Amino acid sequence: MTLLLLTTLTASGRLGTGPRITNADAPSQGPLDHRHLVIIINSADPLSEAIGRMYQAARLIPPGQVIRVRFPPRTPELSPALFRRIKRTVDSQTPSHVQVYALAWAAPYRVGCQSITSAFTFGLDSRFCADGCRTTALSPLFARGEVRRPWDQLGIRPSMLLAATSQPMARRFIQKGVASDGTAPEGTAYLLSTGDSRRNTRAAGYGRVVATMGSRFRVRLVASDALVGAQDVMAYFTGLAFPVAIRTNRFRPGAVADHLTSFGGMLTDSSQMSALRWLEAGASGSYGTVVEPCNFPAKFSDPGLLLTYYRRGDTLIESYWRSVAMPGQGVFIGEPLARPWPVRAELKPGDVSGARPRHAQ
Repeated sequence: MTLLLLTTLTASGRLGTGPRITNADAPSQGPLDHRHLVIIINSADPLSEAIGRMYQAARLIPPGQVIRVRFPPRTPELSPALFRRIKRTVDSQTPSHVQVYALAWAAPYRVGCQSITSAFTFGLDSRFCADGCRTTALSPLFARGEVRRPWDQLGIRPSMLLAATSQPMARRFIQKGVASDGTAPEGTAYLLSTGDSRRNTRAAGYGRVVATMGSRFRVRLVASDALVGAQDVMAYFTGLAFPVAIRTNRFRPGAVADHLTSFGGMLTDSSQMSALRWLEAGASGSYGTVVEPCNFPAKFSDPGLLLTYYRRGDTLIESYWRSVAMPGQGVFIGEPLARPWPVRAELKPGDVSGARPRHAQ
């Protein structure tokens, strides 16, 4: 199938059904922050409880923005029926001003044919699924930098997993995310073009990333299957089933990293490298797919978009969600509120050169 560029996606209607916020209810008219996030904890899982409490303390999340649900812990998949019951509970308890969700577990990562972050964001919706090598519905958040309040403007709440398999792991990536805030780091974005032709499909767009970033941020193109010993990693994008030597690199606080492969989002039982390995190596955020996506670049992060929004001062959850055109099959993981760069003015024309939603014909 040939990928064609379309004009920037416009959201003609709200996907959700919740009430719109009023100015009187709004805790802030400024950037998205801890006042706009709800933590969802699985009360049947002691690790989920620990992760949720840790994140609440680190980010000063108000008690009224912590919701507990209950389901069998650490299983890869929730049934659609059980998820619907959980989602009804969450919806009924979520304050109207909340814009995003943080899910305090690594598993479950899937609900039926969708990722769990897609299911919490869009609800169960077959348009975000694909049987075989087919495309899915486009995200209304893709390349939409003007959407500052996704619940108010689109009726959706982007979700991210606080994915960890131990308390020390959770503590490390949460602390690094918090430590990144406002530091304006000098690190490098490494874009690896690998010898794996099936998984190297993003490499065709690397030149656009360099042109978009210009002199504002250092981008290095690397023709190799491995990055070894880099001391300034702020972003790392590659296409392999098993990236090697990732722990030899030093990830700066707030760093993002992911690999284009089929099952990186199967966090706890993947036959390929789990996206959790990036967080263990020191990254603050990652992404991977939970069911076979085929190698459509639109189903994975667009490095140029992610870096553009991240560098203008968007949070990690906003930046990652804006960078994936078709996120229905993928999970976002990491520290949602990490904001390494101070908030700056709106993007100017050309700042996201070539950044348009893609549609397959």
